[in-house]
Amino acid sequence: MKIFVIGAGQVGVTIVEALHAEHQLTVFDLDAARLNSLAYRYDVVTVEGNGASRRTLQEAGVAQADLLIACTSRDESNIISAMLAKKLAPEAKTIVRTTNVEYLEVWHERQLDVDFIVSSELEAAHAISRLIGVPAARQTDVFAEGQVQIVEFDVEPGTASNEVIDRPLRAATLPADSKVASIIRGGEMILPVGGESIRVGDRIIVIGSPRAAREWSALMARGSRKVQDVIVFGAGRTGVAVGRMLLEQGIGVRLVETDLARARQVSQLLPKARVLHATGTEAEFLERERISQAQAAVVAMRDDSKNLYTATLAKLQGVAVTIAIVHDTISERVFEAAGVDITINPRSLTAEEMVRFAHDPRTQQVAMLEGDRYEILDITCRAEGRLVGRRFRDLPVDGVMIGAIVREGKAIFPHGEDVLEAGDRAILFTESGRVQEVERTL
Repeated sequence: MKIFVIGAGQVGVTIVEALHAEHQLTVFDLDAARLNSLAYRYDVVTVEGNGASRRTLQEAGVAQADLLIACTSRDESNIISAMLAKKLAPEAKTIVRTTNVEYLEVWHERQLDVDFIVSSELEAAHAISRLIGVPAARQTDVFAEGQVQIVEFDVEPGTASNEVIDRPLRAATLPADSKVASIIRGGEMILPVGGESIRVGDRIIVIGSPRAAREWSALMARGSRKVQDVIVFGAGRTGVAVGRMLLEQGIGVRLVETDLARARQVSQLLPKARVLHATGTEAEFLERERISQAQAAVVAMRDDSKNLYTATLAKLQGVAVTIAIVHDTISERVFEAAGVDITINPRSLTAEEMVRFAHDPRTQQVAMLEGDRYEILDITCRAEGRLVGRRFRDLPVDGVMIGAIVREGKAIFPHGEDVLEAGDRAILFTESGRVQEVERTL
């Protein structure tokens, strides 16, 4: 597939990392240093120029493109690039990144001639709202129209239930309608077959029903309660999107905003939330608002250093779960080392959503895990697929775990005697480097 990527920032680089091995990529950016770094690391064509210029696109051969992904930090430039590509290459798919939910609404009203728009703020808000529902998870995603949930847990000392730890999985008492898709131990992936067991220090990935995900959360963090009170620091676009989604789930929300005018505006946008004008770090404020009693804190300001300080302070105050927005990849490790429970990188989430359009057309959804080393795929099985017609107990153990299937619109969590059928949507876990092979097999 010939893919044009407009923008070589963090989103663009993540897309290139995921796609360069299997596709012909042309990457546009105005920053020569960014392009030189990409060209040194990957076999891609680079164009120093404005991807929102018709002449630049034409000279680069956009007429032959199969897919154009516009992912700069400038919404209007992304939209212009995609709309120009639609004119110059009518058969190409166009995917646009936006940081403004209003553009997404306009697109839904069919006022923008692009194929798909991804909102960084909404992707982050969806990720946070899912995590709030599964308090022990470090990452989670939903597939199959919400019928299947992917959850990643850290097995920490003193938290996981004895029903799970150090027992062969075949003998452990595990939630129904779920499978352990992978155990990550010491940076290596272990397929959970035979007498394998979960140990303290492991990271596990589970595929199951939403109910099973909640049961796993209870097993992995005994005593965790349903979250009913969340404090959100930062009432920008991301903070407001998070607040709105949590309110829709019936969760109490307090929004803290340093700018008075913005605080007043948000109080009108979200009348069911308590909007507080404060920095959120003063001792008097922390005591008055009883921050220690909040079950979760979401830190969603634009500056990573401020987010780190505020999230760490919330943790010191006794907030059970701290979730922080990060904007630079390296910040994720810093936040983790500081004891912040969960980090969300909106740019990585945006790239993940965009990457799926370069997969086999039968692939409906993709989630990337562990720094993009692993992927969860939702892919429809062909009649000629090599695994179709075989019982699950007879499927080869070769680095792929099918955790669920969707048949006639209903999610099924298969057992050994169940048979994989043509037309099934297989929701599976595999290493990123094997995705193309897996798609060919199914």
